[in-house]
Amino acid sequence: MMAFVLGLSFSAFVALSLAMEKHQQELHGKAAASPARRRLWRWLGWAMLTLAFGLCVRAQGWALGPVSWLGALTVAGLLLAFALYPYRRRWIAPLAWTLPVAGLLAALA
Repeated sequence: MMAFVLGLSFSAFVALSLAMEKHQQELHGKAAASPARRRLWRWLGWAMLTLAFGLCVRAQGWALGPVSWLGALTVAGLLLAFALYPYRRRWIAPLAWTLPVAGLLAALA
């Protein structure tokens, strides 16, 4: 289940970063998204973070669920901010799609 939560957290951070004009330009060049699209990215990012939190609490209870959720947020944020944005920007979008799917497959196996 933690692989799925980690993938969701990573994708949520990518969605939240795409909601920001600066990161939108870093990933897609001069073509900035419309305000409606950026608002959609923001809502999607927060929805995925909420889902990840709910999955952690459901799997581990209120005692350890929030702690494991914060750990997943930390790992996903560090991966995005210190590894992918500075060095491998082209990997961000494909990983945002594949990590949750791979995590769900790992959780179901």
